[in-house]
Amino acid sequence: MKKNLILASFIVLFGCNNASKQESQETTEEEKKELSFTVNVTNPTAAARTGVLVMVKENELPSDFNHAAFTVMDGETEIPSQYNEKGAKGLAFVIDDLAASAQKKYTVEYDKEGTRSHDYTKRTQAELSIKEGGEWQGKEYVGGTFKNVDSLRKPDQHTDHAWYIRYEGPGWESDLVGYRFYLDWRNATDVFGKTGRGMELQHVGQEGFDSYHNFNDWGMDVLKVGESLGVGSIATFQDGKAMRVAETDSIISKIAENGAVYSEIQTDYYGWKIADKDLDLKSVISIHAGTRLSKEHLELEKELDNIATGLHKDKGTKLFSSEGDANSWGYLATYGAQSLNQDNLGIAVLFSNSDFMSFEEDEFSHIVTLKPTGKKVDYYFLAAWEKESGGITTEEEFLQYLKDTAAELAKPVQVSITQ
Repeated sequence: MKKNLILASFIVLFGCNNASKQESQETTEEEKKELSFTVNVTNPTAAARTGVLVMVKENELPSDFNHAAFTVMDGETEIPSQYNEKGAKGLAFVIDDLAASAQKKYTVEYDKEGTRSHDYTKRTQAELSIKEGGEWQGKEYVGGTFKNVDSLRKPDQHTDHAWYIRYEGPGWESDLVGYRFYLDWRNATDVFGKTGRGMELQHVGQEGFDSYHNFNDWGMDVLKVGESLGVGSIATFQDGKAMRVAETDSIISKIAENGAVYSEIQTDYYGWKIADKDLDLKSVISIHAGTRLSKEHLELEKELDNIATGLHKDKGTKLFSSEGDANSWGYLATYGAQSLNQDNLGIAVLFSNSDFMSFEEDEFSHIVTLKPTGKKVDYYFLAAWEKESGGITTEEEFLQYLKDTAAELAKPVQVSITQ
């Protein structure tokens, strides 16, 4: 009798332990299931795409999403990604190849607590580098060494060729091309052509302040800006000419994001004096991996008749333009032997047809004027140098690339999440 009781107790205990173990496994599996969601990406056009940015905004993510511990998976393959804390807040990753009319699903796995470390190849960069340890002597900064900073209020005495900011302003790049703008009265955007796919800005201007005007192993400054709009510079068209953001009360520029696949620079112009007005202007420039495009997002404090942008005018180039329509963004572009190295360079600005006002020109620039909506306007700009690794080398290739890009901007990929 006692043996039977012991056996019965053992069976009950073993059965309970088994049930408990099974329940624990089911709970663990359920927790695993809860710690993921799916990002659905659809290509709405019958054309393959490369370098596609996928952004899931902060307010679209699960409420318990852990920004510090997540991984994006394409089946069994990990996709480099990042979470933007300061700039365009949310989850970002890039699809290098998206087939025509494709519908893709990506799984985002995350932990409720802790962190996950990743070692992704850096494919974008943004930096702002100033001298420290020297001193101002009039309008020149003498001595000191360069150090990267996250934010800078432009010193009141700073002007062009002050030797204070490395390559004279903030810089940003993708694996295809680099850009900078002058953080002084010129406020114009320039191009760094690259011969490879690595990050190069950290080397630019370290050996001789303007050494980047000469051909280097990494590439060179390829565009002559002068008094023009360079490529995509901010302006307004007044009295027959493009007026850049030249006179302000103060300027603060900061590196909002400097990630593996996405980087962003925010610049606040306080007291821009233009068209009998005094207004504040916010500029947000962003770039992502696998693209030549830089996006310019502008926010005005007050109404302005127009925002203008455009391109350096060069006699050795052909001019191309389109107002755009529902199926294609408009563009203003030039192509030809206009680089400082006297080789082929294509530059362009692209804009929504709904914002388009007119094409103009002045002595120095080809110009497009845009109408801000709600005191905001977006446009893109790009450069394609023939000495890029695997780059565009003919006018025909550039025009096809330009038209394909304009069509993609009009029909962006569709992104949604399911949990």
